[in-house]
Amino acid sequence: MQRRACKTVWVGGVPIGGNAPITVQSMGNVPSSDIEKTVQQAVQLREAGCDILRIAVPDAAAVRLIDAIKSTVDIPLVADIHFDYRLALDCVAAGVDKIRINPGNIGAEERVRAVATACREKGIPIRIGVNSGSLEKEILAKYGHPTAEAMRDSALYHASLLEKYDFDDIVISIKSSDVQTMVKAYELTAAACEYPLHLGVTEAGTERMGMLKSAMGIGALLLQGIGDTIRVSLTADPLREVAAGQDILKGLGLRKDGISLVSCPTCGRTKIDLIGIANRVEERVRSVNKTATVAVMGCIVNGPGEAREADIGIAGGDGKVAIFKKGQVIRTVDEADAVEELIKELESL
Repeated sequence: MQRRACKTVWVGGVPIGGNAPITVQSMGNVPSSDIEKTVQQAVQLREAGCDILRIAVPDAAAVRLIDAIKSTVDIPLVADIHFDYRLALDCVAAGVDKIRINPGNIGAEERVRAVATACREKGIPIRIGVNSGSLEKEILAKYGHPTAEAMRDSALYHASLLEKYDFDDIVISIKSSDVQTMVKAYELTAAACEYPLHLGVTEAGTERMGMLKSAMGIGALLLQGIGDTIRVSLTADPLREVAAGQDILKGLGLRKDGISLVSCPTCGRTKIDLIGIANRVEERVRSVNKTATVAVMGCIVNGPGEAREADIGIAGGDGKVAIFKKGQVIRTVDEADAVEELIKELESL
């Protein structure tokens, strides 16, 4: 697919936009007052494949998180700030890699100038985060409710406040909990500017529905070449956000590294516990540091043929499981040993 042309913004050593790979973000959910647990969570998220991490900075004490995290784990860090421009300045001084703030919400023009100047001098980008619940009164009055057009106008308004002070290292997000509104808002904004776009469905819900809505909204935009970094927002462990984001990119063919799992939906011919096996394989392959396609099929008759493009796979029989490579059966094992034997073959590739 043809990616939308936009400028490249660097968050620490990670590029967003241009021809850079699409990155997966998440946000810590440990109280900012608990530095030790926040650092532990940052380490876990990095190990899970989180490319960029955002943390809330609600007060001056939370600024200490920046040094604590950056001295422990190598991950680009975004400070999430609302209203108080002094916190943004403190985070810049502390060495944060990116600021998330809406310039229109921090008060007088000199405050916007101060933040723009500090970020420009340190080469720190600013993410403008607009959502359907944060629109300006004037814009709401014009459109009547949080339409996609209203969200676009709000994002461009905030960008103009930074542009006024010669600052354009900007990333824009325009999130809604309504998938159709979210998609249209990003489409309109993509056509109106050349800034990188951070995709996400806000307040998407618990893990099940949140993943579905995020996959629909984020996927619809990525298929159009729109989007440069993503966050799957879930009412769940942030580790699940990272896994979901990676899975969306893999499902679209936009991320080739790691294990891609394919499995059949089962039918009346299935004579093994395919659902249980597939779930166990899915968990096991997350820790395998290889790039490969793994297939878990229910029918030994046509499973290897249907999944002939897989690097390695298994197909079930009556208490037996065939292990195959590129469609060719290499040996047969007992159902109870299927997962372990598959992993052995995978690791030997």
